[in-house]
Amino acid sequence: MPILVDAHADIAYNMLKYGRDYTRPVSETRALEAGSPIIKENGDTLISWHEYQRGRVAVIFATLFASPLRFRSYETEPLVYKTFDEAHKLYSDQLDVYHRMQDSVPDKFTILASKRDLKTHLDQWHSSTPEASNPVGMIILMEGAEAIRNIRELEMWHERGVRLIGPAWVGTRYCGGWKEPGPLTDDGRKLLSAMSDFNFTLDLSHMDERAAVEALDVYEGPIVGTHANCAALMPNSGTNRHFTDRIIEGVVARDGVVGVVPFNSYLKAGWSREKDHPREEVPLDVVADHIDHICQLAGDSLHAGIGSDFDGGFGLQSVPPEIDTVADLQKLVSLLRSRGYSEADAGNILGGNWLARLKRDLP
Repeated sequence: MPILVDAHADIAYNMLKYGRDYTRPVSETRALEAGSPIIKENGDTLISWHEYQRGRVAVIFATLFASPLRFRSYETEPLVYKTFDEAHKLYSDQLDVYHRMQDSVPDKFTILASKRDLKTHLDQWHSSTPEASNPVGMIILMEGAEAIRNIRELEMWHERGVRLIGPAWVGTRYCGGWKEPGPLTDDGRKLLSAMSDFNFTLDLSHMDERAAVEALDVYEGPIVGTHANCAALMPNSGTNRHFTDRIIEGVVARDGVVGVVPFNSYLKAGWSREKDHPREEVPLDVVADHIDHICQLAGDSLHAGIGSDFDGGFGLQSVPPEIDTVADLQKLVSLLRSRGYSEADAGNILGGNWLARLKRDLP
């Protein structure tokens, strides 16, 4: 079973919003939350340390995220901001969560901030027996950059362990984004210029195409899409959330990786849990379709990966039926092999491609 890297996991957000404890087994969390408003709002959890072990998920990109107030889901929703100072506080609080996890349960979660950290971590995973348990390495990813009040703060975020920055979720002061299209702004151009001084990896996910195209041209550091599916396979989806072939080809040209999201609404246009569409309408094979599309555009298996976005606003009820937890993403190996991909190709896609970029791009 290959090592799996999940390039998008909303751990701290869910811990603070719902009180989820990811050291607890999935079955226990589901039992505790059964019948609660959490299930209607987000769905049953898909992740835990135990499931990361079962699925050999050695590394996750652990996010910092909060929503602008104008996109809150309900009147009393926490973790929303209306000022940059509020965003800064919310994101800083989530980063504190990851540092506390590393301090309190170092046998389960650890922050990876350097090539040395990554090597030590992977050496432990590779040298352990299949029955052994290992800590999950966390690469810190900022999703939406309005927590960066000014570019002078980039040094502080870097010192605290942030290694990837996605300027957008919806539209931000830096660029157009999901539901709010638009180009890079002047502040966005200044942000990218300053980010390159620290070699932050730029995450194009959620950026509007106009902003992403310019970023591909001007950003001097590494570029990826941690969690984005293929617009070409989602005709008439009515959203700018997915990557066009132009963006995928741009990421490939910059030797980046695009992480595919196993979320049914991002796999089949029109699918909606709110409309009681059954999850059986979207088999896991559709995830393989998106992976294959990226590989066909690239001409190899070296630029596709996984970015699950678990538990980011959806859960068990909104993923392909073959998935009960994150560990079941390993089922993609047999699906890819059945399409003619080699064992090495499948290993690249499940984790090797992300690891190669981390080995190259971490300080």
